[in-house]
Amino acid sequence: MTRHLASPLWRLTALGFGLAAIEIGALAIHLPGADTVGSIGRANLFVAVVGAGLVPYVLSVRLVLRARLPRQALWLILGLAVAMRAALLPAPPFLSSDIYRYVWDGRVQAAGINPYRHIPADPVLAPLRDAAVYPLINRRDYARTIYPPAAEAVFGAVGRISDTVVAMKLAMLAFEILGVVCLLGVLRIAGLPPERILIYAWNPLALWSFACDGHVDALSVGLLGLALWLRARHRDAFAGAALAAAALVKFLPLAVAPAFVRGGNLGRPALAGLLVIALLYLPYLGAGLDLFGFLAGYGAEEGYDTGAGYWLLAGLGHLGVPYAALRLPYLALSAGGLATLALWIAFVRADRGEPDVVTLCRDAAVLAGLATFAASPHYAWYYPWISLPAVVAPLPAAVWLGSAPLLFLIDPFNDRFLWPSLVFVPAIVLAARTHWRGRRNVWILRQGAAR
Repeated sequence: MTRHLASPLWRLTALGFGLAAIEIGALAIHLPGADTVGSIGRANLFVAVVGAGLVPYVLSVRLVLRARLPRQALWLILGLAVAMRAALLPAPPFLSSDIYRYVWDGRVQAAGINPYRHIPADPVLAPLRDAAVYPLINRRDYARTIYPPAAEAVFGAVGRISDTVVAMKLAMLAFEILGVVCLLGVLRIAGLPPERILIYAWNPLALWSFACDGHVDALSVGLLGLALWLRARHRDAFAGAALAAAALVKFLPLAVAPAFVRGGNLGRPALAGLLVIALLYLPYLGAGLDLFGFLAGYGAEEGYDTGAGYWLLAGLGHLGVPYAALRLPYLALSAGGLATLALWIAFVRADRGEPDVVTLCRDAAVLAGLATFAASPHYAWYYPWISLPAVVAPLPAAVWLGSAPLLFLIDPFNDRFLWPSLVFVPAIVLAARTHWRGRRNVWILRQGAAR
């Protein structure tokens, strides 16, 4: 009996139900009727509880990577993933109010109005206001929508069916399911155990970001998953189209493009991607320069115009270094480093002797992690997409960076360096450890070959 309970399946079951109990139980901390957790104390307690969920999550990831699991383990993983999302779906969005802007933009488009042309408080849109959505729209008095046209196209499609928060959440979860299904296909092509889907499916940050708050980043997850699956099946043009659509939800997925053109296969994916970009922008061109919405204003709010919004520069500020003077050098070094890595991946990188699809996902995870780290957004929902390619290429830093920003749901020090260091410093350590282990293994192999 003891031996039976110690089996990998039983351990995975215990960890899964423990994770589910933590995540679902955390809903009780939310003050009913509040559009936030309820108070600073409740918010701190909430993050402490859901942050504790990282323990069973990381142990579960370790288990699926090291143990041989029976076939029914996949059904356990998918079943609990669905159950946790179903439990969070009816909850009101209380960690972020962004979804109300999505619903509003969908309603505006359903009325035949370009969402980039007016702020929500514009009198022209007064007939569309209600008591359930309009009062909860953030920046409604001064900001046009910031979301790129792929996101707006989905908002408009949902708004023509049902302009409710639940309908928008269901749309986001549908794209998340698309990403999971596609990654199961990628795992099959790579000849890897399907249980690895747990790396994304049980990610607690993805649970709260999408099932509870319905963030638009779920669209990027679904479209990136589709792009990876298409590329794994050598449908390069369609993969480029899907990746371009993902980049027009949030711009960050554009960073993984070099992984898709590795070996110099640039023409067809690039042309397909450019065509999709043109088609998605076309319906909204009437907004003129307002097509770029609140992008510049958002950058100023986040401190990107002064450099204060970047984690590394904020840290230098604590040492008395004027981060404003370092903003342009930081951007130049970050862009140059990413460009160099991108060119190496796309045109130079040697064959590592692993399946092509694993290399694809490894490169995508590295590029996603580095680009997001360089931007260092302090909103938690910008990070779960990193864990999607990590399903196939489970780099420890990518798994950590895709889940640990749960901590960003609060900022007890109101500081862009101190609290985020709890996420970024371990990510750097894990990345360095993986890098040096890889170099050591290469050295050992070369020594063996020389003998």
